[in-house]
Amino acid sequence: MRRLPLFPLPVVLFPGALMPLHVFEPRYRQMMAWCLEGDREFGLIYHDPDRFGPFDAVPGRVGCIAHILKFQPLPDGRSLILTEGTERFRIEDGIESEAPYYEALVDEYPDLDGARRGIVQRRRTTIALFHRVLAEVLNHKGGVPAIDMASETAFQLAQAIRIDPAWQQELLETRGESARLDRLDFLLRAVLEEEV
Repeated sequence: MRRLPLFPLPVVLFPGALMPLHVFEPRYRQMMAWCLEGDREFGLIYHDPDRFGPFDAVPGRVGCIAHILKFQPLPDGRSLILTEGTERFRIEDGIESEAPYYEALVDEYPDLDGARRGIVQRRRTTIALFHRVLAEVLNHKGGVPAIDMASETAFQLAQAIRIDPAWQQELLETRGESARLDRLDFLLRAVLEEEV
């Protein structure tokens, strides 16, 4: 378990994904300063205030650790940062502290299924569906995103699909790669059927 500052945003960060962020609120400016002095990490957690109201660091919520790759301060105190998702976490307990930003005690959120047998073929199936959607539905003729089949494929594909963040959050919380690929297959097949 570790103590982690939290940045609630109406977006989902996946492990391995890059995400640029514009930091302008004073409390998150302070959080960035704290992160840069330490391990350069914070927890990005999906929260849409228009849907869910004020944020609360309740136990059980799942997010992704964001590692700051680049930090560009702006003259007025705001900053632009580039983050990369590293691993998923689950909030175990919120922390009340003197810090103006949210903090929580978090723990790792690993997959439950350890089955790796046949996973490469399973990944190929989902990648082929993704390429069909690009070609047949979106008439995408340019280069396609590079997918590394040697590592988690579902998160790589999910970051390329523009869809409701609540659906992305459900995918982030799914605790097995086969189950995540099943969710993606269902979505991609539905898109293809709509075009028939």
